[in-house]
Amino acid sequence: MRVLVIGSGAREHALLLALSRDPGVDYLAVAPGNAGTAAVAEQHDVDATSGDAVVALAQRLNADLVVIGPEVPLVLGVGDALRKAGIATFGPSKAAARIEGSKAFAKDVMTVAGVRTATSEIVDNPAHLDAALDRFGPPAGQRAWVVKDDGLAAGKGVVVTVDRDAARAHAAELLETGHPVLLESFLDGPEVSLFCVVDGETVVPLLPAQDFKRVGDNDTGPNTGGMGAYTPLPWLPAEVLTQIVEEVVKPVAAEMVSRGSAFSGLLYAGLAITSNGPAVVEFNCRFGDPETQAVLALLDSPLGTLLHAAATGTLADHPPLRWRDGSAVTVVVAAENYPGRPRVGDVITGSEAEGVLHAGTSRRDDGAIVSSGGRVLSVVGTGTDLAAARADAYRRIESIRLPGSHFRTDIGLAAAEGRISLGDQ
Repeated sequence: MRVLVIGSGAREHALLLALSRDPGVDYLAVAPGNAGTAAVAEQHDVDATSGDAVVALAQRLNADLVVIGPEVPLVLGVGDALRKAGIATFGPSKAAARIEGSKAFAKDVMTVAGVRTATSEIVDNPAHLDAALDRFGPPAGQRAWVVKDDGLAAGKGVVVTVDRDAARAHAAELLETGHPVLLESFLDGPEVSLFCVVDGETVVPLLPAQDFKRVGDNDTGPNTGGMGAYTPLPWLPAEVLTQIVEEVVKPVAAEMVSRGSAFSGLLYAGLAITSNGPAVVEFNCRFGDPETQAVLALLDSPLGTLLHAAATGTLADHPPLRWRDGSAVTVVVAAENYPGRPRVGDVITGSEAEGVLHAGTSRRDDGAIVSSGGRVLSVVGTGTDLAAARADAYRRIESIRLPGSHFRTDIGLAAAEGRISLGDQ
């Protein structure tokens, strides 16, 4: 099978590495890729948001399967263009990708499907902002204001704060740029990321993970695209995972079918495990980053076969997934000043070692690997348990040099020390 992966981040690097372990995959290409993916796949330059350009590349490469990593091409309908050209594609249609592209649409789907989520309100007029903030902040009994961009924001359009002025400033900035604002009630409890491969109403869950959005240790600082993740979750009972699949993912998948926009691809449910059970924080229409890097490190089943089954409508016939024992941890190494405007162009050393996945990297004409984005590397460690996987990841980081870079030192620490419990919720 000849596979083309679209994207340039560590998520795509992880997908390529997992695909390379599939004996059924004999050719890998990536577009546009990065300095690290060049060691795994043939690199091609392409405008990932152009359906015509991606179709032309896939046809030229005789691709049997195209895997679309980022959300923007999916929301813009690149998957539709590929399927119209008769190319098997892992990634939802433009209509189905609205579940990530529009939070208001996702809320409506959940309401009709009977899925628990935060109460919410869309604000599209600055004149209505203050009254809405009064309804959703601590004065109304909530622990914090939750302010979201209604559209795509690369994981950084959300502000959760007890400071009303900060909440108002973020909302006002979004409204000034023409973006509707979604205000939500705060959902307390530990968060879970659950990826499910979906083909209509067929749902195949992967291992649950937990990611870390805040830039600093102990969940301090602004939100980012994600600073690390770990899997599996020792504190999450198997029955709760089953509940998420049966009461959240399957009803949403069925509702999408009933709307004539059946989901085909990776449906990512971000949830809070509250005292009243799982409640959805958000849905995404693709593999999450950095959770993918940890989850795929433990996948023992052939990834290409799995993704091709979903893309061709045969997921129901796929055998049960196999997983390696133990745990995996991903730690993101970020550029100086991230999540603000990152410093780029610095030489990186130690980035070509095993377990180091590239995101914001490029190779100079002289052969040096340099930083080219905010989240530069994802370092993946594995071990017999979470503590061992953490130790492995942080040991690998010690050999990496990038001026001004930073990373969190507490990825998975609370879980490894047994400090996460649903009993307290």
